[in-house]
Amino acid sequence: MAKFELRLPKMGESVAEATVTSWLKEVGDTIDMDDPVLEIATDKVDSEVPSEVDGVLVERFFNVDDIVQVGQVLAIIETEGEDTHANENLNGEESVEALDDNEKVVVAELEEVLTVAKETVAPAVVSSGDRFYSPLVKNIAKAEGISQAELDGITGTGKDARVTKNDILDYITIKGAGQQNNTAKIETPITSTAKIEQPKQVESKAVKQPAVIPSGEDEIIQMSRMGKLIAHHMVESIKTSAHVQSFIEADVTNIWNWRKKVKDDFMKREGENLTFTPIFMEAIAKALRDFPMMNISFQDDKIIKKKNINLGMAAALPDGNLIVPVIKNADQLNLVGMTKQVNDLANRARIGKLKPDDTQGGTYTVTNVGTFGSIMGTPIINQPQVGILALGAIRKVPAVIETPEGDFIGIRYKMYLSHSYDHRVVNGALGGMFVKAVADYLEAWDVNREI
Repeated sequence: MAKFELRLPKMGESVAEATVTSWLKEVGDTIDMDDPVLEIATDKVDSEVPSEVDGVLVERFFNVDDIVQVGQVLAIIETEGEDTHANENLNGEESVEALDDNEKVVVAELEEVLTVAKETVAPAVVSSGDRFYSPLVKNIAKAEGISQAELDGITGTGKDARVTKNDILDYITIKGAGQQNNTAKIETPITSTAKIEQPKQVESKAVKQPAVIPSGEDEIIQMSRMGKLIAHHMVESIKTSAHVQSFIEADVTNIWNWRKKVKDDFMKREGENLTFTPIFMEAIAKALRDFPMMNISFQDDKIIKKKNINLGMAAALPDGNLIVPVIKNADQLNLVGMTKQVNDLANRARIGKLKPDDTQGGTYTVTNVGTFGSIMGTPIINQPQVGILALGAIRKVPAVIETPEGDFIGIRYKMYLSHSYDHRVVNGALGGMFVKAVADYLEAWDVNREI
């Protein structure tokens, strides 16, 4: 018999850890290849970890709610044959045991250099007493030079008062602001009874939420984990960005008629349903290419201009929550490619099969409020982006049509585009020109376009 190490797989460039939400297999259970063994959650998406082998689950190393770093061993599965993963690391590279003597010496020297470098860059921080710190929090503390005493003094808002990523980032932000403005000095570690003195120009009073007293007939519903995360992100976005909206009406009659004409042939040829969404996404990607300063992020008084155009697409989940899968390099896709991407992400979102990497790296977000019958909306920016576009419902309305022979009233298909943007870095001119460019691309749609 042999033992296979089931590890937490890499889930995207920006995903370093995940939380175990449930075990689907018990010790002693027989497991087939590709059977889901446990469920995990990142801050964006829930996912299953499948088995890579046939065997029997003999050991589990983490409990529900434990935080696991990418590459850590989750469980041991006993299999037929030789040990798997015994002599290779997460990336499938040779282990130290497989190297010759000279190579071992080089590896040892490199490891010693790295160790000295890490100790020089920042002090080591560890979980102490009843204070547990996730690998991500410890890495941030090391990178920012946060001492053990400072870390132990930060009040955690996570489960069991655990210090979360947002807690330590908030501490770093306030500490940095105090140093720059010389109005707040943190001379001693924070304690559970001490508060960080904020600079006066950024001081804000906490709004006390009125107490809600349920009656005996009221139903109390516990929010889901994702629901709590969404609520937190929305409030933080409003606190972070100065939201401004611009609205424009677009005549999409040409698109309506063109899609009606080609959708059946498109289905026969591509095996995909041609909805309006990929058409709108194509126009938005073109507008972002025309106005690259809408494809940015803003952090620490610096503008980060994104090279790739990655469109986030808000999708509704069966439980009523929303998730934002991302279409990578959207400006490089033709309409067929865009349609396949949109349909694939939407379908996997509905059945809960999105991977963590599917929700990472977005640079601009689109939400289709028209799906629910709304003619317009004022969406909240998906941080750290600076803009989000809401697509309203397409309506058949009477409109004035200008022709060389004069004006007349006709029936047209129209929709509202609602653009929310961060007024800290996007002024009204840019925000308005961008959404006008999207409308122009939609209205100029070629009714004779080939698919």
